[in-house]
Amino acid sequence: MRGKRLVKSQLEESGKYAVFQNSMTPLGYYHESNVQADTTFIISAGSAGEIGYSNYDFWAADDVYYFVTPENFKSRFLYYFLLTQQNKISGQVRKASVPRLSKTVFEKMLIPIPSLDEQERIVAILDKFDTITTSISEGLPKEIELRKKQYEYYRNLLLTFPNNNIE
Repeated sequence: MRGKRLVKSQLEESGKYAVFQNSMTPLGYYHESNVQADTTFIISAGSAGEIGYSNYDFWAADDVYYFVTPENFKSRFLYYFLLTQQNKISGQVRKASVPRLSKTVFEKMLIPIPSLDEQERIVAILDKFDTITTSISEGLPKEIELRKKQYEYYRNLLLTFPNNNIE
């Protein structure tokens, strides 16, 4: 489904629902949502071809396609599957002054639908992997900085001698 246009004057600087328009960074906020949580979406203009998933209700503007999945199909599974197709999707973006992605790109896509149990198993594994890699990219630099500070502390402690004046 395609989102619904909001004009800039309707946007709020902060609010309950993020508004996605032409990138994964919210354009602003709005007091209503038009898409429920647990939804996969694709940006169709600007950062066309970017694939997102939201655990929260949000507002999809008119340059966002979002997927309403049937009961036998997990939205998070669809998200991971579409990520495997990222190069194919990005390759179909029309390069113009404003890059655009036609919905026919993913409408024609054949998507495997394993059993719900199998989808849940796959999603659990990929979520765990995502958590680990995010932790490494965010947590590792912080851990390195903490270790440097610890090193500096002990180095200074070891190299600080009592001021015994020997005369």
